[in-house]
Amino acid sequence: MTATPRQAANPRQATEADIPAISGVITAAYARYLSRMDRPPAPVLTDYRAAIAAGQVWVLGAPVIGVIVLLSEEDCLLVENVAVSPAAQGTGHGRRLMEFAEQQAQSRGLSRLTLYTNEIMTENLAIYSRLGYRETTRRTEGGYRRVYMEKRVSDGGHRC
Repeated sequence: MTATPRQAANPRQATEADIPAISGVITAAYARYLSRMDRPPAPVLTDYRAAIAAGQVWVLGAPVIGVIVLLSEEDCLLVENVAVSPAAQGTGHGRRLMEFAEQQAQSRGLSRLTLYTNEIMTENLAIYSRLGYRETTRRTEGGYRRVYMEKRVSDGGHRC
């Protein structure tokens, strides 16, 4: 059974016990892009153990249906990855995770969120634009052609 937005409303920090579920959600969420790319998407190849130990990975639902990885940088919060199980997509879970990222940025005194996605993932670019992100640059890293985006968030007056 897929969790409803209400049941999955509160992301929690991931634990090592969540690794199989996290891997499953990420693999399933990125599967749609495999035929468009010459290599698997970077999030599919990532080992999240260190990020979990550092408190950077959050999960949504029981069972896990969504994942977000947030990295504090000097002047912003980077959304390193966000993924929702295909069965749960289109029901508000991705938006909830992105709202959570905004809340985390604000609670850390940061006024800017950043993220990147592969330029092949045009659906993601459209979603992020609808959520208020704007493109800042494009560059190739590790063989991946990435589009970088940012969004300003209110944090009570502190500016990056």
